[in-house]
Amino acid sequence: MFDTLKRVFSYAAPYRKFFVMTLVFAALGVSLSLAVPVFIGEAVDCCTGKGEVEFSRLAVIIPLLACSVIASTIFQWLMSICTNKLSFLTIRDLRSDVFCKLERVPLRYIDGHTKGELTSRVINDIEIISDGLLQGFTQFLSGIITIIGTLVFMMMINYRIAIVVVVLTPLSFIAASRITKASHDSYMKQSKLRGDMVGLAEEMAGNQKIVKAFGYDKRAEERFDRINKAYGEIGAKATFFSSMTNPTTRFVNGLIYAAVGLLGALGVVGRSALIGSMTIGKLSSFLAYSNQYTKPFNEISGVFAELQNAVASAERVFGVLDEEEVSDDSDKEILDKCDGSLRFTDVFFSYDKNKKLIENFSLDVKSGQRIAIVGPTGCGKSTIINLLLRFYDIDSGKIEVSGKDINTVTRDSLRSCFGMVLQETWVFTGTVAENIAYGAPDATREQIINAAKSVYAHGFIKRLPDGYDTIISEESGLSQGQKQLICIARIMLMDPPILILDEATSSIDLRTELRIQKAFAKLMEGRTSFIIAHRLSTIKNADVILVMKQGNVIEQGNHDRLMENGGFYSELYNSQFAS
Repeated sequence: MFDTLKRVFSYAAPYRKFFVMTLVFAALGVSLSLAVPVFIGEAVDCCTGKGEVEFSRLAVIIPLLACSVIASTIFQWLMSICTNKLSFLTIRDLRSDVFCKLERVPLRYIDGHTKGELTSRVINDIEIISDGLLQGFTQFLSGIITIIGTLVFMMMINYRIAIVVVVLTPLSFIAASRITKASHDSYMKQSKLRGDMVGLAEEMAGNQKIVKAFGYDKRAEERFDRINKAYGEIGAKATFFSSMTNPTTRFVNGLIYAAVGLLGALGVVGRSALIGSMTIGKLSSFLAYSNQYTKPFNEISGVFAELQNAVASAERVFGVLDEEEVSDDSDKEILDKCDGSLRFTDVFFSYDKNKKLIENFSLDVKSGQRIAIVGPTGCGKSTIINLLLRFYDIDSGKIEVSGKDINTVTRDSLRSCFGMVLQETWVFTGTVAENIAYGAPDATREQIINAAKSVYAHGFIKRLPDGYDTIISEESGLSQGQKQLICIARIMLMDPPILILDEATSSIDLRTELRIQKAFAKLMEGRTSFIIAHRLSTIKNADVILVMKQGNVIEQGNHDRLMENGGFYSELYNSQFAS
């Protein structure tokens, strides 16, 4: 826990000036507030009996009292401003680091977590850190200064009673620490369940059409109810433990206040030589200090609940930051010339070491060839693309692009040789022109329009409210086919030496697909192309067709030769045209 807190506050180090200012304003504000009981005590002593009121002294004390209260309020306000600055700047840096970290972790980590889980860590957990740790810092800091200050003043008034207060104080710490320890594990489980709940909610909300179409509504509700119920139970348990802290410490503080009142009263009436004599004004001041002394313990104990929740969230956030990053390859060679040739040599790879996938795979691709990859779902077609682009690294063997081992060149320069259109469309919130120019941000408007025209997207784009300047997003109302056309226009604009088409026309009507196939044919002239297809009729003209099954290439050749062989490819092809 303390290591986590230390790590959180290390992010505040660059903004230590706000920390120093917070300390100064807190000390000034608390010091002035501690002067208030002194003035009150003196005012009480000015009124010793009927007709015995020292109005001349009161005329001096009351303005000083008012000035102390006003000045104390101003300094505490300034302290809050500095604390908020410190908090928001620290959280800004932490959130930025987490987001950047997600850009550097291996794709395996992203694939292993739901989008909702990762979103929860970047948004919700960091917000909880802000509220629980840094916002509570104000109460904690002012509380500590108040405790020290009141203790000094109580010692000055009557050190004997002050010692009694100090002796009884550890009871509050003992009670709070025991309860805090019990609540920590509950908050950790609650934080984990919160991430699961956000992930499920995002998954269901983002795929409502599928949920409705398959009648999954009830089962989705049941899944959510199970998580929600578990979240409620563990949340109630955590809240119960943490809520016990405040009343327990208040009970102990009540005992301290009662002891001070009793001992002070004995001192006022002169019944205890051990306590010594006290005036009524000093007793009232001491009681006020006693109350101020115990109040921070209540506030600090009240922060413990948020603190535990924040620490649990911080551990989840730092769990992301501690993940292994993709190795830095800035010192490697830049692949600046790519002729489109590729070679796989004895490649072995599997996502799970206990489940074999690609074994002893070799392939030699000449520049400008069209390579089609076909096979049943899960046979490893997309895996080959993942390996080519180094989204995943091979277990053994070698992959070469333009005669260069891909492990010896930078990932950025390697990936710049490829242009990829996936079956899953993706557009970001921005203009149509910005979406098309995603891979070529310096492209001119004319180039963007030409790319759109080449894939027959220009027509529907011009019909949008603002044409190429229309703001679009995943939820903007564009059809799946229109989004796919925009994605294909991106690849046209980039004009890369190697193309990867993963069912790139699956969301487009047949007529448009035929037009785009012609555009692709023109684009693929002189370029190496990898085409992953389920409709085998679309890859009949490929130079080489790789037939994959269970991660291995079991057949290789052009369409006519594979059909003559009457093997697995022939079965797949004929099955698509069987009556």
